[in-house]
Amino acid sequence: MRKTLEQISSDPFHGVYFIGTTPPKQKTDIEKVSDIADKLLSRLDEIEYDGLIVYDIQDESSRIDKPRPFPYMQTHDPRMYAQLLMHKSERSVITYKSVSQRNEQDFVGWLKEAWHQFEIRDLVLVGSPAATNDIQLSLADAYKAIENHAPEFYLGGVTIAERHAKKGDEHARLIHKTTQGCQYFVTQAVYNAQATIDMLTRYAHECSENVQHPQRIILTFSPCGSAKTLEFIEWLGISVPEATSLRILNADKPLKESILICYNNLVQILEAVLPLGIPLGLNIESLTNRKEEIDASILLYKLLKATMDKKLAQLQLNS
Repeated sequence: MRKTLEQISSDPFHGVYFIGTTPPKQKTDIEKVSDIADKLLSRLDEIEYDGLIVYDIQDESSRIDKPRPFPYMQTHDPRMYAQLLMHKSERSVITYKSVSQRNEQDFVGWLKEAWHQFEIRDLVLVGSPAATNDIQLSLADAYKAIENHAPEFYLGGVTIAERHAKKGDEHARLIHKTTQGCQYFVTQAVYNAQATIDMLTRYAHECSENVQHPQRIILTFSPCGSAKTLEFIEWLGISVPEATSLRILNADKPLKESILICYNNLVQILEAVLPLGIPLGLNIESLTNRKEEIDASILLYKLLKATMDKKLAQLQLNS
């Protein structure tokens, strides 16, 4: 029987381990969508993982003046693809939902379909990427709609270390989102270890001050094998220190270098954050459909999962 994320997350001394993916492009024939899911899952046969994350891809061009390095293309419904992956993998699937494009009535209808028709149980809501007049539903109102009409979801949120580096208040957002129903958080891809450490350290301190248990934080990592991918990473708003960019771009094997960087970043984060009592997890994604980067994401997953498992085991032994 498939375990839910809530069941998997019950032990703070155990990590939770996910693979991030996107639904196939909307123009893809529905029969081929199933083949794409099979191909993805066949790549994952060699690893132990708890589930998958299916993103809701949106056009974020309003967020930034620079052109999108890879063209935006609409995808199939994330709920449909999540359900397909759930049935095929028999694992938990976290489904992302961008909430700003529809009003509350439409959103409530979407939630009911997600629960009854698509069997969605683990859900992460995402707000608008930019403050515009086109927002029909705020993230706060979306949380209220779930509380009033669909309390069964195991609800998660997104946390962004880069936002904390700029505004210094991401820890407060985490606390506030917890009061709105969030029970776990998924980070944006990590390439700046110190920004993540600063955010999580302040969050742990705030939880201690408020006599609260910190929620689980799932750390996202992604390999980078080209200047184009690095450009996309930075376009997404992910903080990449200049020295890190130069290491990747000047390396004989950029993908290998990015994997080593991700490994070193995780080690730094674990050493700083694990003593603070924050339950952690991993989400490994490939930001492109390039085969070499997809393959690299599997290698990265193996390395980072083994690293986190070892550190968590040492923590439990010493507790």
